[in-house]
Amino acid sequence: MSGFSVTEPSKRQKWFAGVLVITYAVVTLMPLLWIIATGFKSAPDSISYPPKVVFEPTLEGYVNLFTTRTRITENMRETLKEPTTWYEQIARDRGTVIAGPSRYGQRFLNSVIIGFGSTFLSIFFGTLAAYAFSRFKVPIKDDLLFFILSTRMMPPIAVAIPIFLMFRQIGLNDTQLGMILLYTAVNLSLSVWLLKGFIDEIPLEYEEAALIDGYSRFQAFYKVVLPQAATGIASTAIFCLIFAWNEYAFAVLLTSGTAQTAPPFIPTIIGIGGQDWPAVAAGATIFLIPVMIFTILLRKHLLSGITFGAVRK
Repeated sequence: MSGFSVTEPSKRQKWFAGVLVITYAVVTLMPLLWIIATGFKSAPDSISYPPKVVFEPTLEGYVNLFTTRTRITENMRETLKEPTTWYEQIARDRGTVIAGPSRYGQRFLNSVIIGFGSTFLSIFFGTLAAYAFSRFKVPIKDDLLFFILSTRMMPPIAVAIPIFLMFRQIGLNDTQLGMILLYTAVNLSLSVWLLKGFIDEIPLEYEEAALIDGYSRFQAFYKVVLPQAATGIASTAIFCLIFAWNEYAFAVLLTSGTAQTAPPFIPTIIGIGGQDWPAVAAGATIFLIPVMIFTILLRKHLLSGITFGAVRK
């Protein structure tokens, strides 16, 4: 009797699958690693041809990202005091002097407030709506669900002009509140549909037992349904945050100064003599960190959420 198994893959199959996974990981991570590396290159190295893989690392890109600089002449250099910090020394080596902070810090903070704020509201309202559609007899439920889904069918740019005119009329143009409400409205359809599927998989008998024990409907929802739906909530939150974090079209049209987020600001980083690619790469690298940390912290819920309800007993 041989040890062959229909369900257990052979060593050759495991080896082939491992090679495919490693190849896919290398191909997908290569652009990300190149962006991170470019952030530590000097301006000449970032545009050299052929591209430099081995280079002398420098923090010039990060200094340029967080500061504004002014070019100085040799005569002016002689009148200036010696640099007192390492970043002032980097600027001085490039024939510039730091004039003040850049606007990247505020743009990054706007992204954090708008991205996480809209994600919280999308999950909050989406969970309540999904629970109502899943548990109650809502008139024309199917039509309402289709209408909610239809809001995701059109490209955002198709409604950008009407939204711009409406926001300008009610005073929400270039405001954090306006962008939070807009991203919440866009993400709400996604959160309702995803969370309804998760809540549908939670047995109704759990709530009925809680109601028999004296719980109110809200207590049953809060203490029974929400813990069971935590996987779905975490997975939905990741998708909502990724959209709000990376959204570009609305941010370009509806913000210009006060509430501008990082995506439309990063491409406008101009260095002395042209595009400052190390600073652009540094800004993109820092911009990736919050959503990456958020996804890593919830990765177990994300993996569980993808297969939730796939196997029924």
